[in-house]
Amino acid sequence: MAKAFFRLQKFLRRTQFLLFFLTAAYLMAGSLLLLQRTRLVIQQGSRGTPSNQALPVPEEMSRVGIMEPRSLQSPGPRLLVRMDALQEPALDQRHGPHWLLSRNSELRQLRRRWFHRFTSDQETLQTAGFKAMKHTAEHKGTYMGCFTHDSRERTLRGAVFYDLRKMTVAHCQEACAERAYSYAGLAYGAECYCGNTLPAAAAKPEECSLECKGQKGSVCGGVNRLSVYSVEELRAAARRRRNVIYRGCFRAPENLTDTFPASLIQPNLTVEMCSEFCSKKEFPLAVIRGQECYCGYPTRGFSLREGTDGLRCSGTRNASSAAGGEYCLVYQTPVQDTRCTDRKFLTTKSKVFVALSSFPGAGNTWARHLIEHATGYYTGSYYFDGALYNKGFKGEKDHWRSRRTICVKTHESGKTEIEMFDSAILLIRNPYKSLMAEFNRKYAGHLGYATDRNWKSKEWPDFVNSYASWWASHVLEWLKYGKRLLIVHYEDLKQSLIPKLKEMVEFLNVTVTEDRLLCVENNRDGNFKRSGAKQKNFEPFTQEMKDRINRYILTVDEALRGRNFSGLPREYVPR
Repeated sequence: MAKAFFRLQKFLRRTQFLLFFLTAAYLMAGSLLLLQRTRLVIQQGSRGTPSNQALPVPEEMSRVGIMEPRSLQSPGPRLLVRMDALQEPALDQRHGPHWLLSRNSELRQLRRRWFHRFTSDQETLQTAGFKAMKHTAEHKGTYMGCFTHDSRERTLRGAVFYDLRKMTVAHCQEACAERAYSYAGLAYGAECYCGNTLPAAAAKPEECSLECKGQKGSVCGGVNRLSVYSVEELRAAARRRRNVIYRGCFRAPENLTDTFPASLIQPNLTVEMCSEFCSKKEFPLAVIRGQECYCGYPTRGFSLREGTDGLRCSGTRNASSAAGGEYCLVYQTPVQDTRCTDRKFLTTKSKVFVALSSFPGAGNTWARHLIEHATGYYTGSYYFDGALYNKGFKGEKDHWRSRRTICVKTHESGKTEIEMFDSAILLIRNPYKSLMAEFNRKYAGHLGYATDRNWKSKEWPDFVNSYASWWASHVLEWLKYGKRLLIVHYEDLKQSLIPKLKEMVEFLNVTVTEDRLLCVENNRDGNFKRSGAKQKNFEPFTQEMKDRINRYILTVDEALRGRNFSGLPREYVPR
C-alpha cells in the first residue's frame, strides 16, 4: 500500500512539474506576441540606432539594446534625431549622394519605429474617442425592409461609403440625403449604399441581422443583404447643405440628346431645378442651355477639359437665359459618379510585385485612390493604417506580400527593402510641401492641420532637420537599387491628371476605358483631401532650413538627370 502511494506521489510531482513548464512556456509565448504588437524594438547589429544619435535611451538599457516602450508611445521630438549631436562632415560634403545614402541607413530604423508608432497611436486615439461618444442621434428614415444585395450588380447604384468602425443608420441616411438620393441601404454592418430605385428582390427580415459597427442594438443589413430606408423626408432638410459646384462654361456638343441620357425642358429653368432633376436621375452633371436641362457624365465627346470664356455664357448663372446656342453651363450635382467605384482584389496572384513608393506627405494616399478607381483593383500597404482601412482602402488589412493587390504603398528605402519589388512607381513631391503635409498628419491626422503652437515649437525644426535628408535619400536609394522605375511628380499628376494616370495604369499593365478615367477625374479628390489650404501668418521655414533643403533638391535633380529621367519641376527651387 505504501509503495503504491509512493508511486502515485511521484507521478503527481512529475505532472505538477510538467504543468508548470507548459504554463511558463505559454506565458513566454504570449509575452513575445505582446512585445511584437506593441512594436518593442530590439536593436540588431549595424541596423540598430547608432550610438551618436541622442535618443532618450537609459544607459542600462542601451547595454542590452532594448528601447524603452514608453519612449515609442509618447509623441514629440524625443523620437527625432538631434542634429547637433551628430558628428557630421564638413558642410560642403554634407549634401552629396554618398553622405545622404549612408545617413539614410542610420536613420531608417528610427523613422520606421516612428511611422509604426504613429499609425498605431492614431488608432488608439480614434478608438478612445469612439468609446466615449454617445449615440444620441435617432435615425428618421422609414424602414423599407430587408433586400438582397449583389456587390457586382448593385440595385442602389449611387454613392458608396465605408466606415468599418463607426457606421450607424443615421450616418448612412444623412450621407445619402445630402447627396439627393431617396434610399439608403446598409450591408455587412459597415457599408452604406445610396440610390433612387428600391431593390426588387426582398429577403427574409431575419437575414438582416448584423449589428452596426458604430451603434449597438441597430441593424445594418447582413451578408449580401441590405437594410433599406427611405430618406425622402430628410431630403428637404439636407437640401441646404448640398454642394452644387459650378464647373464652367463649355461649348455644347453637336447633338445634346445623343450625348446626355436624360433631359428636361422647363420655362424659367433654374440651376436648382436642373440639379434636382439630374440628382433624381442619378447623374453627376447638370448641363443648362437656355430652358433646356441635360443630365449625364463626362465623356470623350464632352470631357470638360477645355472650358471657354465665361462671358460667352451670357446672363447670370441662376437665370434660364444663362446659356444658349453654342455654349452651355455645367454644374456638378451632389450625386457621385459611380462608373469607377467598383473595386476588388486580384483574382490570381500578380507575377510582378510593384511598389508605390514615396516620402511621407508626398500624396501616396491620393495616388492610391486614383489607381484603385482607375484599375478597379485594391492597393496594398507595407503598413496598416486603420483610418484608411475604415474608409474603404481594404487592401490595408491584406498582407503586403500577398500579391492580391495591384501595387503596395511603402515609404521604405534601403537596398533590402527596395530589391524585394520587381518594379516601382516613385512618387516625388516638392519637399517643402511634403514636409508640411507630413507634419500636419503627425499632429492632426489625415485631414487636420497642426496648430500654430506646433509650428512654433522646437518640434518643427527638429522634424525638418531629420526628415529633409530623408526626402533626398529616399529618392537616391530608389534610383540606385530600383529595378524598373516610373517617376511621377505629384505636381504633374495634379496638373495633367488623365495623361499621367494613363502612364501609371499602363506601367501596371492594366487596360482601362476612357470613360473610367474620366470618372476618376470626376472623383479626383477622394476622402482624404484637406479642406482648403490653411494659411499661416508666418513663414515656417527659416533661411537655414531653406539653404539645407535647396541643396538636397539640387542633389536629387542631378541624380534624376544622371539616370536619364526628367529633372525636378522648376517650382521646387529656389524658395
